[in-house]
Amino acid sequence: MWLAPHFMGLDVAGASVLLFQKRKGISIYQEQSNPVMDAALRKGRLRLGNAEIFSRNDAAKALVRAIRKGDGFFNLPDMDFGARDAAFVPFFGVPAATLLAPSRLARALGMVVQPVIAEILPGGQGYRVVFGEPFEGFPTDDALADTAALNRWIESEIRKHPAQYLWVHRRFKTRPEGEPSLY
Repeated sequence: MWLAPHFMGLDVAGASVLLFQKRKGISIYQEQSNPVMDAALRKGRLRLGNAEIFSRNDAAKALVRAIRKGDGFFNLPDMDFGARDAAFVPFFGVPAATLLAPSRLARALGMVVQPVIAEILPGGQGYRVVFGEPFEGFPTDDALADTAALNRWIESEIRKHPAQYLWVHRRFKTRPEGEPSLY
């Protein structure tokens, strides 16, 4: 599993996986309501070949089947899909609905988890994509602790290059019951 948080160069990280890794890359995407935009998004993300993307609406079974075949999963661990299958764990001190899936999938399917960060270089000089060392001791048998650790790792990456994080990504849209919206 390649973990790629929402940095500005996210799609470059995805392209790097397809260009520099031997196994097929798979991911989940948000199906667009406009069919023309959806087709353009799919075409762009699949243009390098050796890839498959699954709509978030029907991804689980097909995704697991592909991982079991040996495909590598390009995962965005800082998505807020609501409270279902998530836990409110701190993200810069604010409770954020964070999916437990990276830990659970990695544990259930025996996956190695490797971070990938893409940085936009100054002055339009291109990109730097860093494939970090696979996480040691991840996953554990505690998905909640793993999820909190992932958020701490993402925070540490953001602190290195705060302007590179996609802050318009609504990381805090789901709030714990009784807490007001932050948007």
